[in-house]
Amino acid sequence: MSEDSVIEDGVTETGLKLPKLGRRAFLGAAALMSAGPIVSEATLAQARLASQSMGVLPADAVIINANENPLGPCKAACEAITKILPMGGRYDRLGELDALTNEYAEKHGLKPENIAFYAGSSEPLHYTTLAFTSPTKPLVMADPSYESANMAAKISGAKVYKIPLTSTYSHDIKKMVAADANAGVIYIVNPNNPTGTITPREEILWALENKPKGSILLVDEAYIHLSDEQHVMDQVAAGKDLIVLRTFSKIYGMAGIRCGVAVGRPDLLAKLQPYYQNAMPVTALVAARASLADPDLIATRKKWTADSRIETIAFLKANGFKPIGESHSNCFMIDTGRPAREVIMGLQKEKVYIGRIWPVWPNAVRVSVGSPDDMAKFRVAFKKVMTAPPMKTARLEPGSLGPVGIKHDKFLS
Repeated sequence: MSEDSVIEDGVTETGLKLPKLGRRAFLGAAALMSAGPIVSEATLAQARLASQSMGVLPADAVIINANENPLGPCKAACEAITKILPMGGRYDRLGELDALTNEYAEKHGLKPENIAFYAGSSEPLHYTTLAFTSPTKPLVMADPSYESANMAAKISGAKVYKIPLTSTYSHDIKKMVAADANAGVIYIVNPNNPTGTITPREEILWALENKPKGSILLVDEAYIHLSDEQHVMDQVAAGKDLIVLRTFSKIYGMAGIRCGVAVGRPDLLAKLQPYYQNAMPVTALVAARASLADPDLIATRKKWTADSRIETIAFLKANGFKPIGESHSNCFMIDTGRPAREVIMGLQKEKVYIGRIWPVWPNAVRVSVGSPDDMAKFRVAFKKVMTAPPMKTARLEPGSLGPVGIKHDKFLS
């Protein structure tokens, strides 16, 4: 298995320019290693638009490119934010972080020391990768999957193994576990981003029991509430070698407010502490508490998202298009059978903005699930673009593998 680099000469495959690391230590070697950028879904989506000089999008644009929740925060969260705003000139002085930590722990059958809150889950994802990988401790991940851990591994100097998804587009757990006996982190995103597909809980439990000694599982459950799949938070309570990531960005609709959480044994979470951690926004703390208290939020929003996703995927299949796998999330992928960039550019002409390209699947696009109106406009635009003649300006290089293992042509931007 070979390393598949995503960052070369400070530029990612999304066009995002990354600063080169300096040599001057700040707060020791750990702080130096954390000096690289923390890449989030928003960063990657914005970098894609910036690389195409899109600037500010039209007011009537359909923006389904970053797995955001168009519903936004729930009513109770908005009310909590409004109430705390006069205290926005202060850091948390009312004990909101402790209150949220205690409530979150109790809700999930854990202890407060198992919980660490961050301004979004990208921070603990980045820090966990830095803490547990190194030039002798590789990162193992699926391909395609969320890219942030891979980018952090470049900073730690770790080798990266990218293991193709299975024929059902789940993580190939056995191949991931077998990738390297010295693995530092095995990264599992469940449901996966970008495919929205599930890796069964029993396979993750198998990985916990069979992984290389000294490695940890990093299980990213950012989208778990959108699926019926059982989480693995109970394995933290059992003292296993894993860190579970959650976020309030997805089903709770707080992507722009920033609240995420790392869940793990205290000794594992302690290894993240040498890396920089911002104070939590007071608005995020109170909004998260209010969201957790809403007994109907998860079920209602899960159905709302699923209804839009199911309707759109049914449309795609009825019109002869090819969704990839079975999504259980707020995003899905489509095998376009042509260079994905062509499709993305065609949709932009219709004021519809979808997700970025994963290099392993150059002929596939990711679509976030928006509002019913968003998805209705997407369906019209997508059919128009896909039934139009291919763009004549594309330059093609034969020989790359498409999402279903068929030889496709690779678009050269």
